[in-house]
Amino acid sequence: MSRQSNVSRQTKETQIEIRLDLDGTGQAEIDSGIPFFDHMLTAFTVHGFFDLKVLAKGDLEVDLHHTIEDTGLVLGQAFQEALTGKEGIMRFGDSCVPMDEALSRVTIDLSNRPYLVYHIPDDLKSRGVFDAYLAKEFFQALCVKGGFNLHINAYYGVNEHHVLESVFKALGRSLHSATRPNDRIIGALSSKGSL
Repeated sequence: MSRQSNVSRQTKETQIEIRLDLDGTGQAEIDSGIPFFDHMLTAFTVHGFFDLKVLAKGDLEVDLHHTIEDTGLVLGQAFQEALTGKEGIMRFGDSCVPMDEALSRVTIDLSNRPYLVYHIPDDLKSRGVFDAYLAKEFFQALCVKGGFNLHINAYYGVNEHHVLESVFKALGRSLHSATRPNDRIIGALSSKGSL
């Protein structure tokens, strides 16, 4: 069974191409034009054991928002397409990941009921152009197009880089768990019979 997808999206603001293999080895080929975002997506890929290629071109001269949000939309769609009807998968995933002084937990349900809960430390200070609030736009777009119920809880941390990296790694691990096939699951894992 192939659990791969190729998705592209082009607007006047961005051009995004994504290739995803759910059963990869953590190979990342990421080029968004935003080095820190590339670093985060690489961490997500490695710890999710996906193979992911992202080529994104956007109006970075305006700001980073369009490129980051649209990448989330296309990646969410890539997960939807790679999972088709979500038959035979675990559906739920949960991971807690430390990064130095930061600790984050990401819990996911591939329920086709998109909802984002996003808690980060209130006193987190942004030190770069890619911040925790811009990351929220990515996660919101990802869960809407992917049909994810996504709960992100960064319990604590001082360094924004560490907080975000712990979140992206936990997201990768959580999605890896949720997308794993299980021979005991017939159809979709739901009392309703479908997701």
